[in-house]
Amino acid sequence: MTFIQDVQKLFRQNIREYGIYIAFIAIIVFFTITTKGLFLSPRNIGNLLNATSYIAVLAVGMTLVIVIRHIDLSVGFLAGFLGAVAAIAMKYWGWSSYATIPFVLVLGIFAGLITGFLVAGMKIPAFVATLAGALVYRGLLQTVTMSTGTIIIADKFFNAIGNGFITNIPGIGEGYNWTTLLLGLIAIILFVRGEIVTRRKTQAYHFEVLPRSIFILKLGILSALIGAITWVLAGYQGLTWAEVVLLVVVFIYSFITTKTVTGRHIYAVGGNPEAAELSGISVKNITYLVFGSMGLLTAVSAIIYASWLRSATTIAGTLFELDAIAAAFVGGVAVAGGVGKVTGAVIGALVMASLTNGMNLMGIDISMQYIVRGLVLAAAVIFDVKTRNTAKK
Repeated sequence: MTFIQDVQKLFRQNIREYGIYIAFIAIIVFFTITTKGLFLSPRNIGNLLNATSYIAVLAVGMTLVIVIRHIDLSVGFLAGFLGAVAAIAMKYWGWSSYATIPFVLVLGIFAGLITGFLVAGMKIPAFVATLAGALVYRGLLQTVTMSTGTIIIADKFFNAIGNGFITNIPGIGEGYNWTTLLLGLIAIILFVRGEIVTRRKTQAYHFEVLPRSIFILKLGILSALIGAITWVLAGYQGLTWAEVVLLVVVFIYSFITTKTVTGRHIYAVGGNPEAAELSGISVKNITYLVFGSMGLLTAVSAIIYASWLRSATTIAGTLFELDAIAAAFVGGVAVAGGVGKVTGAVIGALVMASLTNGMNLMGIDISMQYIVRGLVLAAAVIFDVKTRNTAKK
């Protein structure tokens, strides 16, 4: 079989996974041309990634929720409420950020477990349970900010999470953030090593792997992409701490979903809950785990967003849940559950954010932006349904 035939076969078999990456590259090329390179400038890419981080974190959690065939409509106003709690704790209770951040994270987990109890314990449909939660958290947000309005956050450490950049290596040279470049190099090495180890283990069990030429091409393209992103970011001011937090979240959740028994159980529940229960997997415990995880990531998102704004507002969190759901679906999570990747959710968030950013740079009216984003979401879902139906034939 020739190299071209290998590529064609690979693309046909993995069209759902690779389609989003092709679309993302096409969007980048389109806006780079239409904005005469402004879209791909280091400053714009840095701001784009930083502004996307809190939605991408939510999208990671939402992906797992959808994978197990549920939905969470409460995360938007929960994020707004938790951000307000953080601001109140630091401004009015006199707490330091070192005490506030763990408190907000625990509060987020607790809120997620309440949702998990309603869904898994009380058997209330997730749509209804989380819609009720959204109304409750919206009311709580309005209540805690009623007398103060916008709450300004003055804590420097807390604000650095959403606005600060990682420290540059001193004495090497100016013009680039060398810490970012070093981290990019480490990421490439770890990625290549991980792919090689996975390939060898797969071969040891006599499972099918990519042809050597395609495998090398894959390593080269993705390594070049990682290198290009870090180079662009290093040319501005480097990675922000919010982006570092996002990368840590992606690494941890990618590891859990692909390398652990818990991850396999999550996908087994999403694929067929009845069969999973019969095979000894506790669907109830997995539901608790996923919604608790969603609460934790909502708290992380709340911290990033409040830090980015340096404040908590009465409207914080509005439509966050819809952005996260859209990012998850655009990123390849299946409507029917059981399929979806953490990395896909992040790419989905970047696709939606890139559309907004690119259209803003082009001066396109906000009403048209919503129409375009809606059409992209619809196209992603149609693509999922069509490819799934084709695979069944």
